[in-house]
Amino acid sequence: MASDGAPVLLAAWLVVCGVVLCGLSIDGGRREKSAAHAVAALGRAESARRAADARSRELADHSGDVLATIGRDGIVREVSLGVSDLLNLPPGDIAGTRAADFVHPGDSAAMVAALHRLKAGDERAAITVRLRRADGSWRWADAQLLAVRDAGMLAEVHATIRDVHARAEAERAKADAEVRFRTAFEEAPIGMAIASIDGRFLQVNHALCAITGREQEELEGIPLVRLLHPDDRDEETEALARLARGDGNTVRGERRWLHAAGKIVWAALNATLVRDAAGVPQHVLLQVQDVTERRRYEAELRYLADHDPLTGLLNRRAFARELEGHLEHVQRYGASGAAMILDLDHFKNINDTLGHGTGDELIVTLAQALRERLGERIAIARLGGDELALLVPDGDVDATARDVLDAVRTQRVASPSGRLRSVSASIGIAGFEETGLTAEDVLANADLAMYEAKDAGRDRAVAYEPAHDVSSRLDGRISWPDIIRDGLDEDRFVLQAQPIMDIATGDTGQFELLLRLRDPFGELISPAAFLPAAERYDLIGAIDRWVVSRSIAMLAEENRRGRRLTFEVNISGRSAGDPDLLALIEGELRAHEVDPSQVIFEITETTAVANIPRAQEFAHRLAALGCRFALDDFGAAFASFYYLKHLPFDYLKIDGEFVRGCVTDRTDQLVIRAVVDIARGLGKRTVAEMVGDEATLDLVRDLGVDYVQGFHIGRPAPLARWLVEKPADRRRRPVIVPAR
Repeated sequence: MASDGAPVLLAAWLVVCGVVLCGLSIDGGRREKSAAHAVAALGRAESARRAADARSRELADHSGDVLATIGRDGIVREVSLGVSDLLNLPPGDIAGTRAADFVHPGDSAAMVAALHRLKAGDERAAITVRLRRADGSWRWADAQLLAVRDAGMLAEVHATIRDVHARAEAERAKADAEVRFRTAFEEAPIGMAIASIDGRFLQVNHALCAITGREQEELEGIPLVRLLHPDDRDEETEALARLARGDGNTVRGERRWLHAAGKIVWAALNATLVRDAAGVPQHVLLQVQDVTERRRYEAELRYLADHDPLTGLLNRRAFARELEGHLEHVQRYGASGAAMILDLDHFKNINDTLGHGTGDELIVTLAQALRERLGERIAIARLGGDELALLVPDGDVDATARDVLDAVRTQRVASPSGRLRSVSASIGIAGFEETGLTAEDVLANADLAMYEAKDAGRDRAVAYEPAHDVSSRLDGRISWPDIIRDGLDEDRFVLQAQPIMDIATGDTGQFELLLRLRDPFGELISPAAFLPAAERYDLIGAIDRWVVSRSIAMLAEENRRGRRLTFEVNISGRSAGDPDLLALIEGELRAHEVDPSQVIFEITETTAVANIPRAQEFAHRLAALGCRFALDDFGAAFASFYYLKHLPFDYLKIDGEFVRGCVTDRTDQLVIRAVVDIARGLGKRTVAEMVGDEATLDLVRDLGVDYVQGFHIGRPAPLARWLVEKPADRRRRPVIVPAR
């Protein structure tokens, strides 16, 4: 059985083993198949990852931003191609380097702080830094940093970097502009404020506080118009309203501001409307400049333009304007009133014996007495020297003339002995009955009548009468042309020299030649007596030709003696531009072989230049030869500036009216300093006339004057007298010029 059963068991075992082996074989196949499937899946996943990486890299390389991977140690592991545009470096030059090496030193602290935050647990950080380019320049960039962690620890940082250089520079420029504006606003030398559209101060600077005398806290929040003079508020309110309505962007004006101390401050106000980018009004920018001093100076200049600086009376220019206005009234409504010219009798004797100070004092007190006696209705002017003019618009002209004579007679001057001397005047009266009269005609008629009053015995008034032209007036006034013609024919004109001292060197090699006429009795006659007649009767040209010829001949004579001098030669305004005089000058200079630079031609500002274009040609021709020019009595009238602009003057001679009393008169000092500044700005020299004492000399020297002339330096005298004296003596020993 056993032997019989063994095969069966064996067979059964083999069957079982076969089944087991078969099962194992089947299971192994299954496992092998499953593993194969897994490997295939992994391959597909890796391929997908690689494809995704490739797509991400391609997207990064074509992105406008730069993508970079930075290790925990700060080393750049990867960077996209965009870095080439940002830093002008290929990615290969950046990978493997420290990211901090590309960050500006001033921004490295911000980067270090951001990395610390990421290491501490923050997921994101954002910084704006400057990155170094290949050429060493810096470029602003925004960096968005993303933390990548492994087991909770920072493994690497993914950075997205965007070029924001243009935006950052614009923001920086804006910030700089705001700082500059704020600084300029706060430190501006003029008042500045930002105000609301309705005119309330929002912000003010220190200068505006100073102008108004108020603190910043007092001003901010209050309406601008509350600080203005009541008479100016409506105008400024309307101006601000126009701005608010959009009627223009700027308004300007000068307003009176109320200072906290109670005084009035004139200020120029400029208001500009500021809009936003959309054009919507935001606020008003105010600029306020204190112009109180400027307006005061302008008022003084306007006053000086129309008034005599010594007496405060109207000057010739203003009186001529008043006279022209009255002539227009006469043409419309008929003749009324009269013009008068008053000339003090023997005034030259007062100046010569008692001094110019006494003469000036007399004129001032007389001017005051006339104003008090005649009132504002009658215009009074000082035409020059001791000559006054009056315009009586209506009423009893003869009674007014008597009042004027009485006012003069009440004046007294003290003689050296202490005895009071009486004063009188001669008055010429000219009416407006003739048709076609001009202001000059009226003044000429009054002047003729005034000389008739002098010839009739002085201390009286004489009315001009046209019907007597060929009778009584011929007996007196017509003699002046004869005297002048005789003086020319008989060579009785003489030139006296007055030295001009160079303040810097003390040299007195320059002289002004002053004209005198010797009468048949040997007395010297002042030019003030005969020049008006010479101009009126067209004899001034002949006198100018005589003066030029004699002056150049005198220079030639001194040159031959080895003395090189410079002469200032006076010519009239009418002759400036005369072609015959020009030819004479050129001929005399050649004939006598005189250096033209030794001649300075002097034109008086108060004498009208007849023809400016011809005068320009005249002056430029002589300047081309080498002659120089001086403008005399600068400041006596406002024609100065017109002549100064159009004619090539080398010297400005400051009118003696501003020099004589300048030691005690602040206005005179300001005028002298202004003339010096003008002259220096134009490259010209200045001469102060009528320097009468050492104090005046010291003051004009301090004010910057270049040359001085006057009795303190030397009185007019024959040239020979000056040439035998030492320069130091010329201020010590005065020369007495005989009275006419």
